[in-house]
Amino acid sequence: MGTMTQPTSHIGRPMTPAPGAPTPELRVARFRGHARRLVWSALVLIAVAGACGYFYGNLPADIENWMLLAAAAAVILLLVLLPFLRWWAHVYTITTRRVIERRGAFVPRSRELQHVRGYTIQVRRGLLQRMWGAGTLTLSNGVDEPMRLANVPSVELVHEALVDQVEVSQILAHRDAQTLPPGPPPPVPPPV
Repeated sequence: MGTMTQPTSHIGRPMTPAPGAPTPELRVARFRGHARRLVWSALVLIAVAGACGYFYGNLPADIENWMLLAAAAAVILLLVLLPFLRWWAHVYTITTRRVIERRGAFVPRSRELQHVRGYTIQVRRGLLQRMWGAGTLTLSNGVDEPMRLANVPSVELVHEALVDQVEVSQILAHRDAQTLPPGPPPPVPPPV
């Protein structure tokens, strides 16, 4: 028995819906900024764990072990856990209709940019970003404040996906805005 595939047009893209038919919003990609920013947090965690292991039980008489553990917990909270939560709570989602940026673990904020309105995409890559395969994308439609997607992993792939989504959304919107030519009149029922 053969495998089932999605119907495609002759150029390999999925078939477009009929004019005027509602199109479902599908998720194309969901990602966070590149995790390279967490390297320093990981190094701090390793250093604090090593220092606690070395100094626990070997402290001068006036410093107790609970003071060491409290200081270690404070350092881990400030320099490891909070940066991780900040990174984890900042999510970008690309759907077939829009780009959504969500940030904030405790007070979530959201921003979105519609593909159908069109926007320019500027790619900026520093030396370290090039080494990690990341980059920063700036999406600007000329009306709203530009949306900045910072430290995007696989930036070329995300850029290509955004260009494709804008193109497809504008083609579908243009096609749906066109008036359909009148068809044949409906059949008249025979007299009774």
